[in-house]
Amino acid sequence: MIKKSSIRSFRDLNLYKNALNAAMEIYEISKSFPIEEKYSLTDQIRRSSRSVCANTGEAWRKRRYQAAFISKLNDSEGEAAETQVWLDIALRTQLISEAQWRKLDEQYEIILGQLVKMINEPKKWCIPK
Repeated sequence: MIKKSSIRSFRDLNLYKNALNAAMEIYEISKSFPIEEKYSLTDQIRRSSRSVCANTGEAWRKRRYQAAFISKLNDSEGEAAETQVWLDIALRTQLISEAQWRKLDEQYEIILGQLVKMINEPKKWCIPK
């Protein structure tokens, strides 16, 4: 586990690492989606999974302002939940296996837990004035 004092960048956060790994796994899996899903499911699931990473990075840079920090983390939380919805649809349309769905859903439950913990304890993360 990384000690808080050794976190110098959002890239050091376990949350970011987990979100990036999940987004890359989704990217690889979605390469096999049919072409008719290109502008719907494929683009949407890639965008929402990447947005978890992007909003986490933005939140890290907004740590001077607790409300802005929490707001960006809330955006990440929403994008993570949206990704779970797209995964549900991919499963129901048989574009991913139940094993793939279960693995990714578990990853997003961990990511969501990490986000909620940061949202609920912003003083641990924000830069004191």
